[in-house]
Amino acid sequence: MPQVNATTAERILRGPTGLGTSGLYPGRIDAPQEAEAAEATEAAEAVAAVAASGARAGAPSAGRPIPGLYHHPVPEPDPERVAELGHRVKQWAVEEVQLFPPDWEDQFDGFDLGRYMVACHPEAPSIDHLMIATRLMAAENALDDCYCEDHGGSPVGLGGRLLLAHTALDPLHTTQEYRPDWEASLEADAPRRAYRSAMQYFTRSATPSQADRYRHDMARLHLGYLAEAAWAETGYLPEVWEYLAMRQFNNFRPCPTITDTIDGYELPAELHALPAVQRVIALGSNATTIVNDLYSYTKELASPGRHLNLPVVIAEREGRTDRQAYLKAVEVHNELMHGFEAASAAVAAAHPVPSVLRFLRGVAAWVDGNHHWHCTNTYRYSLPDFW
Repeated sequence: MPQVNATTAERILRGPTGLGTSGLYPGRIDAPQEAEAAEATEAAEAVAAVAASGARAGAPSAGRPIPGLYHHPVPEPDPERVAELGHRVKQWAVEEVQLFPPDWEDQFDGFDLGRYMVACHPEAPSIDHLMIATRLMAAENALDDCYCEDHGGSPVGLGGRLLLAHTALDPLHTTQEYRPDWEASLEADAPRRAYRSAMQYFTRSATPSQADRYRHDMARLHLGYLAEAAWAETGYLPEVWEYLAMRQFNNFRPCPTITDTIDGYELPAELHALPAVQRVIALGSNATTIVNDLYSYTKELASPGRHLNLPVVIAEREGRTDRQAYLKAVEVHNELMHGFEAASAAVAAAHPVPSVLRFLRGVAAWVDGNHHWHCTNTYRYSLPDFW
């Protein structure tokens, strides 16, 4: 792979310039970072600088970022889009798939899916495009809550439930005798209803290749769920590296990997499958998932039972205090982020194809938007008193 210097990365990632082109770039704000940002690789610094140069106008919203966490602030998402998207996804959830009972309504509202998806997909051409991602996110979250977490979830028997739910994404091809039983099963619970409906909407806009890519990444996600459930059943505390391996599968990857569908174009399968592109997606997805570990830390500690997250595993496996472990987890996140940006710059230099460059910007926008949502969603998250 060719060497990437700051000038080369800036020229490649800048893309078209001139009047009317600023809207091609995700909304980042060029804000000072913590001291470790200066230690990022030359290529990673170039990527951050170029992305910032295309920032949309606006100021970051109120929110307390984790001190020392390497991130790119973004403007507050368009409130009109947020409101419309929130209204439409709730209408879908209530009227089409009966996603949640009335007593969970405040939690659904507090999740604030509209702000989440508008922040993560700043280049989406329409509300209809955003709804594709928002339904899928709602369905994934419902399955996680109902199958794995605190709304009836359990590691016991999880594999069977996940497999049957996965057939709502990857249809069963069976005999005429047994097909009606399978079809009836897709209405058996809220996660399966939501998976089926969200996937139907998705495949209307996605190409066959994009749809198959999504199914593959959802299978990865479900594999991660199963690994965590197996550890819970056996009482096993993973090594730190093992936990990070699990988190490479149980992470947000299905969301940024469909950014081209949501933005109205396609990254061809042969380019998406390149090992270097897969590394970019993996590093970005891993970083976003550690963001979740860090912002949800106090929420999970207050929940019944032991919840595995990176600070907890580091504390127990490396004999650190809670504060030391949390700060070490911040360092792990930052290294993943710097690696993500360096890998993105290297791919841009090696494959300066318009769809590749656009996809890289879309994944970076998802990473930034994901942090923004976690940082500002005070309904769900609060920070520990470690500073």
